[in-house]
Amino acid sequence: MAPQCNQSSKGWDSSALSGDPHQRADKADRVRAMFTAIAHAYDFNNRVHSFGLDQRWRRIAVRLSGPIERASVLDVACGTGDLTLEFARAGAAEVVGLDYTPAMLDHARVKAARAGGRCAGVAFIEGDAQALPYPNASFDRVSIAFGLRNVADPQSALREFHRVLRPGGRLIVLEFAEPTSAIVRFAHQLYTNRIMPWTATLLARDRSGAYRYLPRSVQTFLDPSALKEQLNHAGFSKVEQHPLTMGTCVISVAFVADEPTSRYTRNDQ
Repeated sequence: MAPQCNQSSKGWDSSALSGDPHQRADKADRVRAMFTAIAHAYDFNNRVHSFGLDQRWRRIAVRLSGPIERASVLDVACGTGDLTLEFARAGAAEVVGLDYTPAMLDHARVKAARAGGRCAGVAFIEGDAQALPYPNASFDRVSIAFGLRNVADPQSALREFHRVLRPGGRLIVLEFAEPTSAIVRFAHQLYTNRIMPWTATLLARDRSGAYRYLPRSVQTFLDPSALKEQLNHAGFSKVEQHPLTMGTCVISVAFVADEPTSRYTRNDQ
């Protein structure tokens, strides 16, 4: 079961964003409060502020996950279920969406029911990426889209992903990045630091600071090369990275060795 959120958390106010948000001891509480506050407008803001590209990025992530017919998939930090449902539509035999925020899961369940077909069979559960409620080698694929930087301890989560993947399995991480081109980076930072926080906050009527946290959390998170290093430390045998849309986001595909190796075990086992 996920830890209980401190209901007194203010989300991301100015004082919480004055330093590195990833170093805050109360990060998990603030992240949950933030997503609870914006769940009703999350999908709309995603479509508007990515110019519809967020759906395309998720479809590419599914394609890069390799053949998934008869595969079991765990989508961590699934939010309102966009990537989770893409895996179901692509033909995965079993799909589970896991998220830390109940309000986001409520929207995901409604979306799956409306979609029907394969999507209606998707299971959505509340849980913590750092303590997955599954035994070793439970899934063929694990994915996380725009959620790894929201985890209190990303390295702990990566070890958990490796633990629950079967030999030959793959982890797919879709995350924002800073473009390498100076011109593109300037335009991207102008948009994400100045324009998007104002318009997204207005559309969501948000008081949690969610859209001020977003650019700050990207700036202070692991860059793709550092993430690749962390994936290797977590036990993955190979990592491929695929920049999208001029480097504004990157899909990392990490592979588990075909032969069983020593695995991390849960601290509570």
